Formats: sequence, structure tokens, C-alpha cells
Amino acid sequence: MPHASDSRPAPLCILPTHAAPAQLFVLLHGEAAEPGQLFDLVAAIRAAFPQAVIIQPYGPFGDGPGRRWIAQAAPDAAAYVGLVADAAAALAADVRAWQRQHGLGGEQTALVGFSEGAAVALEAVCSIPALAGRALLFATRFAALPEVAPPAGTLHLLHGAVDRVAPVEQARQVHARLAELQGDVTLDIASNVGHDLHAALIRQAIIRLQTCVPLRSWEDALGAPDLRVDEYSATDLSASRLSPGSKTLH
Repeated sequence: MPHASDSRPAPLCILPTHAAPAQLFVLLHGEAAEPGQLFDLVAAIRAAFPQAVIIQPYGPFGDGPGRRWIAQAAPDAAAYVGLVADAAAALAADVRAWQRQHGLGGEQTALVGFSEGAAVALEAVCSIPALAGRALLFATRFAALPEVAPPAGTLHLLHGAVDRVAPVEQARQVHARLAELQGDVTLDIASNVGHDLHAALIRQAIIRLQTCVPLRSWEDALGAPDLRVDEYSATDLSASRLSPGSKTLH
């Protein structure tokens, strides 16, 4: 089995300039990519959460700009499950170290992933208790449907309706499974968007982070909400039924 590359670059890190860190965002790029793939998303998070530490690690496998989170390129479905589990465990160790370094805990941490990075983030947040309070999962490519839902975490699935690489049905299956497990999960689907970090999905991710009341808090106060799935036009800026409000990352 291939080993992690000795030439893996150091993670990119953005620190708040005028205040102590209040949140930690860890962003995972897709397969055969590097952190630059997520720069538009980084800019949006930085603008919305100026007190956040934003860390972008490089996938440990591969060379140059084509890095991966798992140890084997194009594995079969059975192997993929184990490879993603291994990647999630390695990621969790790094996240714990960054939390200690910046004095932040799981409730202040958000894991963010695109495609293969989303698969690893999904596995990590579901299998490792209290690792992160939020997860943003773009173009979800799951290895296996979750067996447990994080008891104290909120997951936001964001997907293009015409994604040909990770069909939107995958996101629907993850959403349905987590709902069955009493998990706190939302699903946003943007029309006419394929397998990319479209501006509409980035915008909706920030709105979810700023306005979405965790399900456990909502249920304590009002009972379960009616809507945790939203489908909208990617070209209509007014289409979202959420609007920015107080900034809440747990």
C-alpha cells in the first residue's frame, strides 16, 4: 500500500488578525487536487467569520497538484470503505492537534470537504465523537452510508442537481440515512450546477452556518422543524429561503 508522501507540503493556515480565535475551519480539497481548489470558499468563510482559524491541509498521497486523501487511486467499492476510514482517523489526529494548538474544541470546529474530501469529512464527523460541531459536505461522495449520526454535530450537505461525478442521489441517500438515525442534517440542492464549488452553493453554506439553529436546540424549544431540505435555482440570488442573521457556529 502506498505511504503518505514525504514531500507533503505544510497546511495553509489563516489566522485572525485582530482577535483571539473563536472558530476552527478545516477544509479538505477533492481528489487529484490541492487547497487552491477551495480558495473561493475560503474567502467567503473569512469574510463571514473574521475570528476563525482556517486550515487547508494537503492530501497525504500523490505528488504535485494531484493529491489524494486515500492511499489508492480509483479503488473498488469494497476497498474504498476502508481507505476512507483510514483517512478519517488520520485527519482526526491532525484536527485534535490543531484544536489544542489554538485552544478550541469540537463545538467550535467545522470540517469542510469537497468530493473525496467530503467523503473523509463525513466519515470523520460520524465515526469520531465530538470531533466537530459542524460539517459542510459539498458534492458528497460517501464510502458507505453512516451507521451512526453525530449526537452533537450538524451536517450540511450541498450538491449540484446535475453533478455527473457524484450524482445528487448520493446526497439524498446520506440525508435520508442520517434522518433515520435521528441526526441533525440539512440538504441544499442547486439547479443547473454540476460537480464544482458553485457560488450558489458557497453562498448557501455561509447562510447555513450563520442562521441554521442546531436541531437539538430547536427541538428543545419548539419541536422538530418542518424544513431541512432546500432546492433552489443557482441563478436566482433571492431563491434561498434562509437569510443571513446572527453568526452562529455553536
